[in-house]
Amino acid sequence: MPGQNLTREEARTRAELLSVSSYEVELDIVEALDPDRATFPVSARVRFSCERPGESTFIDFIGESVDRIVLNGAELSPTEHYADSRVQLPDLAAENELLIQAHGRYMNTGEGLHRFLDPVDNETYLYTQFEVADSRRMFPVFEQPDLKSHFTFAVSAPARWAVISNQPGAQPSPADTREVAGTQVEVARWEFAPTPLISCYLTALLAGPYASVEDSVTLGDGRTVPLGLYCRSSLLPHLDAENIFDCTKKGFAFFEKEFGLPYPFEKYDQIFTPEYNSGAMENVGAVTFNEMYVFRAKVTEAIIERRALTILHELAHMWFGNLVTMRWWDDLWLNESFAEWASNTALAEATQWTQAWTTFATSEKSWAYQQDQLSSTHPIAADMRDLEDVEVNFDGITYAKGASVLAQLVAYVGREAFTAGLRAYFVRHAWKNTTLDDLLTELEATSGRELRSWSKAWLETAGVTTLSAHIETGRDGLISAASIDQSATPEHPTLRPHRLAVGCYDLIDGLLHRRQRIEMDVQGASTPVPDLIGQPRPDLLLVNDDDLAYAKIALDEQSLHSVTQHARTLPSLARSLVLGAAWESTRDAQMSARDFIALSLGVLDADLDSTLRRHLLGRIATALHQYTAPEARAKTHAAISGRLKELALHCEPGSDAQLQFVSAFASYARTPEDTSLIQAWFEGQTPPGLALDTEMRWTLLTSLVTAAVAGEAEIVAELERDGTATGRERAARARAAVPTLESKENAFISAVERDNLPNQTLDAVAEGFQRVHDLDLLAPFVQRYHDALISVWSGRTHAIAESVVEQFYPSALAGPELLQQTQAWLDAHPDAPAGLRRLVAENRDGVARACRAQSRDGQG
Repeated sequence: MPGQNLTREEARTRAELLSVSSYEVELDIVEALDPDRATFPVSARVRFSCERPGESTFIDFIGESVDRIVLNGAELSPTEHYADSRVQLPDLAAENELLIQAHGRYMNTGEGLHRFLDPVDNETYLYTQFEVADSRRMFPVFEQPDLKSHFTFAVSAPARWAVISNQPGAQPSPADTREVAGTQVEVARWEFAPTPLISCYLTALLAGPYASVEDSVTLGDGRTVPLGLYCRSSLLPHLDAENIFDCTKKGFAFFEKEFGLPYPFEKYDQIFTPEYNSGAMENVGAVTFNEMYVFRAKVTEAIIERRALTILHELAHMWFGNLVTMRWWDDLWLNESFAEWASNTALAEATQWTQAWTTFATSEKSWAYQQDQLSSTHPIAADMRDLEDVEVNFDGITYAKGASVLAQLVAYVGREAFTAGLRAYFVRHAWKNTTLDDLLTELEATSGRELRSWSKAWLETAGVTTLSAHIETGRDGLISAASIDQSATPEHPTLRPHRLAVGCYDLIDGLLHRRQRIEMDVQGASTPVPDLIGQPRPDLLLVNDDDLAYAKIALDEQSLHSVTQHARTLPSLARSLVLGAAWESTRDAQMSARDFIALSLGVLDADLDSTLRRHLLGRIATALHQYTAPEARAKTHAAISGRLKELALHCEPGSDAQLQFVSAFASYARTPEDTSLIQAWFEGQTPPGLALDTEMRWTLLTSLVTAAVAGEAEIVAELERDGTATGRERAARARAAVPTLESKENAFISAVERDNLPNQTLDAVAEGFQRVHDLDLLAPFVQRYHDALISVWSGRTHAIAESVVEQFYPSALAGPELLQQTQAWLDAHPDAPAGLRRLVAENRDGVARACRAQSRDGQG
């Protein structure tokens, strides 16, 4: 926060001045066992050269204190040379040796060195999360990706712990015995070998009584790489190691063949960690995952597929991101987009998830389209002026739009040329830092195509265009004129080139069948389609069939009618595309929310893939709570609830659909009849095939609490059954869902006005806070939310501040009054930090869209 930012220009200046040869980092984390001990001692010995002797620079550290600074044998005063996050280093020599001794802080925010206490066995677990710029929370470091170095870690910890870092496991040596929190602790010291040349944000340290499962994989060059899986000891019974190892090994084989280069590191551990902010992080040889991917209860196929994708995404980073690394965060998009493209390709071609690109179209692309229509949209190649810019750009543009555009680039240059260019890129730039231009140079050489104009159109402009078909027919009913029209918004008027397919579907015996597929290039505002001339007009003309292009699709009136009646009969990808087009039309206030809900309810019982069903249920909820005219919501709510109850009671026992329908129905249940059914299920009278496991019990109980049928006594009883960390989080969610002003007040104070909740507990409280059947419960917090924004942003770490700003915004109250209040805050705070203003503006954009959709829905 204040004083902790780093600008691109500062980083560029420092990179021109310095070359860092090595770090020797020593940590003592023995007293992490004492929950009252908030800090740990750390020392860093850094060797680096200076291009211009006599100049000054700084090294980064965010912690409790800097206790000693020795530069080239001379003591420097910490009081005079350390402030905010910087240790000033004056009068550098050509070759320098720096020693800093300091105290870092254990975190509970999912940043830096995070500490967690497992309530099941009272064991302590530590893990690191350093991207974007949080390695400086654990040790003094030149915190920027282009100052690569060799890192050597030495760690003192309880002897019975596992200690994991980037290099293969070091053998601990006995150290001493200490008394910690009244208990004698045997201490050992782990000394890891130096890492290869890597960026600081890719280093890692994990420590605690992690349980492990081991395996290995043999590479194409004959090497055997050890594989490890780690999780908390209390979660080991739920770790399906065989499945995870199988996916990992398939990824190794696929990427080695695709990239033409063996895995570049010495081992590959995957560690499932508690209270994790994201899905995973690609630390070199020690990938950390959110432990939600250790399934302690039945989960949907969508989540299982997502875990496989995440495993492959992080493995792809070992080549693109870790071996070859971006110079500055301007190319964050390329790092993440490449891993998205590579992992989806591997998922589709090397695993059982052959329909991975359908999932991508349903989930990731939808996210990209939504992000690309906000006032905060930005070019894929974003202008990352400083770290604060970077923090808020882990978004749908960086990941999903970028991956969509990379997929187009593969089609544009050809898969073979693309692969050849990648292989040349890895060989030429191994262990170095690069920019987008370096990759384009290799791709131009292998494809023979000029790519700078493509880059300018796709990577340096923002916004999403809309494609639609214009069809004219003659008296004979045959098509006499046809074109694909492209439009853009006034704010982002760029019309881009597209390679896409047009699908012609005819209704035969009640089913939509594709009779023709036309692949073509689209340029400018209008592109003729001569292949359609003289053809019968299809019942559905699907622009961007097979999802080759990145663009919104507007269905013509006849096609929309066919979709409304027969979408369930389409193949998986085509069905996802037309339902996505209907959703975008609803968000644009062209299709009424109630028409969209009716369409979606009509296809929910079709043979849908798990991810599409999950997204349809989410879109139905958004359409009801935000896009439906307020006067029509009660009746629409009853219709949705009734349909979901019917589906839950009559779908295939034990199926993925049953799990999703029961969970969805529980979130709507509010009438005595519906809550009585939920109560019966909670007491064990479940539909055939439904697993009443820990997660389902919390789902049903939270439903009863939200409807005021259950309360504190039932929450306490359930917590006694499930006293795990996840159980405590679910209890926090349920307590925040109690439909009283007192419970909402307690939730708001604990998360927004105080600063002591761990990151995932805060998320759980936010989820419960937003669960209401009576919107009046949220009304008192609108002004308080806006009043708290500045203090939240300035007083919390980025991860926590962002969670509060996004998750406590009362979007359920979307309407003109909330829109006015949020806009008033933006008008009154023109000088608020850019990251905060962006998040608030995005909240405002969502409400403005909801107001337009409500007006459209009110027209019938």
